[in-house]
Amino acid sequence: MAVLRIGALPEAALAAAAEFHARVLPLINPLRDGEGDHPQDGGGAQAACVDPAKSRHAEGAPPPSLRDGPPPPLGEDLVIIFTLADHTHRAWRLAAIQSLAREFAPVRINALASDSEKAIAAALAYLETAKGVTGQLLELDDTGAGEVVSLSA
Repeated sequence: MAVLRIGALPEAALAAAAEFHARVLPLINPLRDGEGDHPQDGGGAQAACVDPAKSRHAEGAPPPSLRDGPPPPLGEDLVIIFTLADHTHRAWRLAAIQSLAREFAPVRINALASDSEKAIAAALAYLETAKGVTGQLLELDDTGAGEVVSLSA
């Protein structure tokens, strides 16, 4: 399962959605088709972190890559990790994840929203075994009570 950590986005929901769609979404598309010199049967995003503010590139320069090493095999599931944001971000994030899940089916695409590494690790372990879960945005709350993590879909 590939993991893509999205760095800081603008605070305003509309601006954050625009930034995600303009700067990050085009970099996710190689999941299906490969990119440039990568084989068409093996495109994909390795575990990476994208800071959209740093993704702006000089005119004519190739866009930054989400890959950290060779692309994973075609069909690898993807989990996008957002930082926490207020409720105004939920709708655009969920719509983006649901659209990606439909577009790349049968590959599973889900998202997590959390600033807690403990909660993220627990949710990733859960998603690794929950083969029927796709198109979901899970907002995580690390309760600090042992292994208890609250998932709200």
